Amino acid sequence: MMEKVLLKQTDTLRQALMRIDSNALGIAFVVDEDGCLVGVLTDGDIRRGLLGGASLEAEVAQVMTRGGKFLELGASRDEALAALNDRIRIVPIVDEKKRPVDFVSMRRLHRIPVAEPDLRGNELNYVTQCLRDGWISSQGAFVRQFETGLAKLVGAPYALATSNGTTALHLALDALGIGPGDEVIVPDLTFAATINAVIYVGATPVLVDVERQTWNMDPIALAAAITERTKAIIVVHLYGMPARMTEVMEITRRHGLRVIEDAAEALGAIYRGHPIGSMGDLAAFSFFGNKLITTGEGGMLVGRDPEVIQRARVLRDHGMDPKKRYWHDVVGYNYRMTNVQAAIGVAQLERVGEFIDRKKAIATHYIRRLEGIPGFIMPPECEGLDNVYWLFSIIIGEDSGVSRDHVMEGLARAGIEARPLFYPMHRMPPYLPYAKERVFPISDWLADNGLSLPSSVGITDAEIDYICDFLHHMVEVRRMVASHCEIS
Repeated sequence: MMEKVLLKQTDTLRQALMRIDSNALGIAFVVDEDGCLVGVLTDGDIRRGLLGGASLEAEVAQVMTRGGKFLELGASRDEALAALNDRIRIVPIVDEKKRPVDFVSMRRLHRIPVAEPDLRGNELNYVTQCLRDGWISSQGAFVRQFETGLAKLVGAPYALATSNGTTALHLALDALGIGPGDEVIVPDLTFAATINAVIYVGATPVLVDVERQTWNMDPIALAAAITERTKAIIVVHLYGMPARMTEVMEITRRHGLRVIEDAAEALGAIYRGHPIGSMGDLAAFSFFGNKLITTGEGGMLVGRDPEVIQRARVLRDHGMDPKKRYWHDVVGYNYRMTNVQAAIGVAQLERVGEFIDRKKAIATHYIRRLEGIPGFIMPPECEGLDNVYWLFSIIIGEDSGVSRDHVMEGLARAGIEARPLFYPMHRMPPYLPYAKERVFPISDWLADNGLSLPSSVGITDAEIDYICDFLHHMVEVRRMVASHCEIS
């Protein structure tokens, strides 16, 4: 990394501009012929130099800032923090000969994660109650309480707690009798759990493209993929954005198909007044550590048909007859949630409204700060479709002048975690056979250009501003580089 932040006094401003663009930090450390630190150069120094009449072939020494703060090798964290402030955000570390060997920044000392849970409610109290009472497996009262609370939130009459969201999907398909010889249509752009669950029951997944407006299953592609073997579809509400359920339900009713909502990322989202998870035959939720509410690992299956839910309950509990202990009429699974997990879930549910409001406020703040950047495409918004913004995800378009991967690399150097969108299923080895001859242009476009920014409910407005300032700065530097390359 250090080679990307070092310049010689005799380097040209053109070389400096390229170096600062490549390190995405907005600064470089200037050394003399012996490699000793003599000053710093920022993109602002270059801009002011060019405006003052300096040539791109002028030497760095003409516009650099001489001297400045530095830390000696072995400096403590407290010393590093003392050297940084709102004006000085990066400070070099030098060895005994004053040669730069590393640097510190506030974001190296304080990393901003993409997602992390907020466990500041009653989680500890309820878990302690489990430990005190001895109910730590799957038989405790918190499991039933969590199921009841989630069902009420979603607007479904029945809920069944599971070990994770993937097992909820598996139970949904198995309880509906989906198996070998059946086809299940799934979107190409989703997390692998969606398609894996279909493979688990021996059915054949059929991949279809998503649409640009919602990033979710394209109803036109859905209709075109239905065959006489199609028995169900799994519609995913990706990144918290509802799919077009009116069109999906009309198509599936016409063909007599079962509908499973993969709502792992969309708890709290609303489709035309209906909570996500309340419209299909069944819906699966996930409570992994990065979800809106968490139980560490955990999931929930919700539905309206008591017979289907009862079949799922038996399958979840080893296939054991609920009226005849240790008697098994079917082969089942151990997909139960523990009382300790459910205790955390109950505490999380108590604050779910607060979490939803914060997610929307985070998105509003990001959009206000970023929508002016050319080529940056904000998350989907459609009338009547209430996005809950599980992760704040954007598209880095060509007009921005920067690539998604360049942005991610720069963010990482600034202590900001970002993630690409999911890989399309049709690109990965286990799922290639299910793509057939179909093409997936929107799925490919989203996957190649999309990234998710930090959006934990605990992120501060100041941290969002820091991220947005960094992105504005990165695009500005890249435009400076492109402009001067044209001059040359």
